[in-house]
Amino acid sequence: MAATTPVARLLLFVRTHGLVRPRDVDRLEIPRTTLKRLVDDGRLIRRSRGVYTLPEHEPAEHTDLAAVAERAPRAVICLLSALRYHEITTQNPFEVWIMVERTAWRPRIEHPPVRVIRASGAALTEGVVSETIEGVQVLITAPGKTVADCFKYRGKVGTDVAIEALRECWRQRKATMDEIHRYAQIDRVANIMRPYMESLA
Repeated sequence: MAATTPVARLLLFVRTHGLVRPRDVDRLEIPRTTLKRLVDDGRLIRRSRGVYTLPEHEPAEHTDLAAVAERAPRAVICLLSALRYHEITTQNPFEVWIMVERTAWRPRIEHPPVRVIRASGAALTEGVVSETIEGVQVLITAPGKTVADCFKYRGKVGTDVAIEALRECWRQRKATMDEIHRYAQIDRVANIMRPYMESLA
């Protein structure tokens, strides 16, 4: 039987999508008071500001990326978080690393913790792909761009992490050397990366 009451429709949506946001409630033409009532009753819990799930919801590995993208849709998941998403690192960051426009306000996100990197121009916009994670569109740097970014921000992530990322990206064929070189030029680290790239070619 089709879910007919606002409560049943909302719970069905959350079971199907994993997460629900106030704008989803509006789109479903369900009063926001229904969302509040379900939270008050303990049938939904607040995962982060503006993001709700079922109490029994088991967060997927990348649920935090979706939660951050929901709060800061223009932010780009980058560096250690992007490496983890693309499975080209052994690192497991406890923060979500995001890149924002150099002059933008720092996103106000209570949970999960975020690490903000600033960039502008092509360094911010090139090599960015859109992925759907738990029903949320997430902007994230492509593997080749992520590797170049790691060399650009090696002072923050560590040179050893950048080298590991390059080797794993190449070993798994997640990007071609031409792609990595193009992003290295955009990030102005082509000369720094050249000897490491030549050792793999």
